Amino acid sequence: MGKNLIQQARGKGSPTYKAPSFRWRGKIKYNSKEKLKGIVEDIVHCQGHSAPLIKIRYENNEECYNAAPEGIKVGDMVYSDSDILERGNITQLKNIPEGTLIYNIESQPGDGGKFVRSSGGFAKITAKMKDFVTILLPSKKNKNFNPECRATIGIIAGGGRKEKPFLKAGKMYHKMRVKNKLYPKVSGTSMNAVDHPFGGSSSHTKGRPTQSGRFDPPGRKVGMLRPRRTGRRR
Repeated sequence: MGKNLIQQARGKGSPTYKAPSFRWRGKIKYNSKEKLKGIVEDIVHCQGHSAPLIKIRYENNEECYNAAPEGIKVGDMVYSDSDILERGNITQLKNIPEGTLIYNIESQPGDGGKFVRSSGGFAKITAKMKDFVTILLPSKKNKNFNPECRATIGIIAGGGRKEKPFLKAGKMYHKMRVKNKLYPKVSGTSMNAVDHPFGGSSSHTKGRPTQSGRFDPPGRKVGMLRPRRTGRRR
């Protein structure tokens, strides 16, 4: 009798694959859309984030966490929806000139930021049009955003994190565990037949194709995605 795939077991919600989010300090998000002045109360370490976080208290006593930019310190003033283009300030993309380095970019206006949030990361505004703003992401891909989306000015602190080697597999295991990441990753061809559709037959070269069919059951939907159509277009 077969077993669930690892990706299926992770979605079950058992303690083995559950993230220890009760230990995380907070969620990175933006405040309500108002022109407010805030003060950096603290710089904190959160296990769920690769970059240090800053705790901001605004004039209306609203508290928010954001990824810390390079060079910021406790007691600095940050502004929300302001025209002041200094590190740590939050403003809409339409108000930021081309060439400015930004991070924590909203995908849709008001979602709190979805893009460029890891340590040392930054993006650059390359073009501004009436209906969209083009941004060069760390992946070297250009993506268009709504001009009403907000972003933070600066470069995220914690750059160079990847330069220090882990040296031990156990260190990497614990690092991945606190963020609910699966480690180590084992290929399906190396597993037993009960653990994965690609496993079994004591050989790493399997005859079964890696492309799953259109009507395969969920436990067989692994490997390459099936094409929408095949054959020559007529």
